Amino acid sequence: MKRINGTFFEFYHHNRVGGTHWNDQCREYTEEQWETKVDEIAALGMKYIVLMESALVYPDSAESYFPTDIYPPAPMKAKDPIGAMMRAAERNGLKVFMSCGFYGIWNHTRDNITSEEVKARAFKAMKQLYERYGKSDAFYGWYLPDETEIGPYFDEDFIKYVNEYAAYGRSFDENLKILIAPYGTRLAVTDAHYIEQLKRLDCDIVAYQDEVGVEKATPEQTRIYFKNLNQAHKAAGRSVIWADMETFQCEGKVYHSPMVGADGARIKAQMESISDYVEEIIIYIYQGTMNPPDTKVLCGHPSTVKLYRDLFLD
Repeated sequence: MKRINGTFFEFYHHNRVGGTHWNDQCREYTEEQWETKVDEIAALGMKYIVLMESALVYPDSAESYFPTDIYPPAPMKAKDPIGAMMRAAERNGLKVFMSCGFYGIWNHTRDNITSEEVKARAFKAMKQLYERYGKSDAFYGWYLPDETEIGPYFDEDFIKYVNEYAAYGRSFDENLKILIAPYGTRLAVTDAHYIEQLKRLDCDIVAYQDEVGVEKATPEQTRIYFKNLNQAHKAAGRSVIWADMETFQCEGKVYHSPMVGADGARIKAQMESISDYVEEIIIYIYQGTMNPPDTKVLCGHPSTVKLYRDLFLD
């Protein structure tokens, strides 16, 4: 069975209700404390960090997580949280996928992938991010977070969005990797048309969301989904297939209640179901769903220590 080799990372959970147990904590972290969270990830032997957002926009506010003139700085103690993440990642030999979003309202995906204004802000941010952090050995590639649902194929506007951002992202360094993490995994029809779309999709890694945490799939079902996707990727001969495995559960209704760490047995079942069909397993998300027993920087509900014990200590 494959191990967990990476995690998404964020400075504020975009769904405020979902991040109830850790958003306020994150506002208070110093840069040193952010580095500690990265140290914890590295201590587990993970290799990758995928930054969820380098900026975050709501209908009534916007904030950035690095010094920029695009949006005001986030109201948090750390003045350059991305810089802290990058320093710790480089020190620990981790590879970071830098986020290209969200530079429009985070859940207005259709607007974000088609708007020339949003693209202009995102491209300006990418240039600034690369100028500021691109010399770091940890800067491995770009993550494109404005995801649309596969239903049952990739949206053609989404393919155009990915290809345009990929071309611009590689203009700084042709070796930078491009990662996407689409949802709608359960809906994908992996026929000749889907394979043809994969051939046109200019990205290196597709990390499909397993959708178990949002209760759209069971571990038993994901085995079938990922087997079919694996065959499609082999036929396309283009991007590699990873899993974006969800390690959370919601205290109540999905999307409308706080997130906490899931049951360890459920997550082990998720890993077993997909391991034969993906090159890497990354998780959504280390912070907020698990904490080592001796953590110096609690992130999330104290109950998250149990998941850490179940996965890494038992």
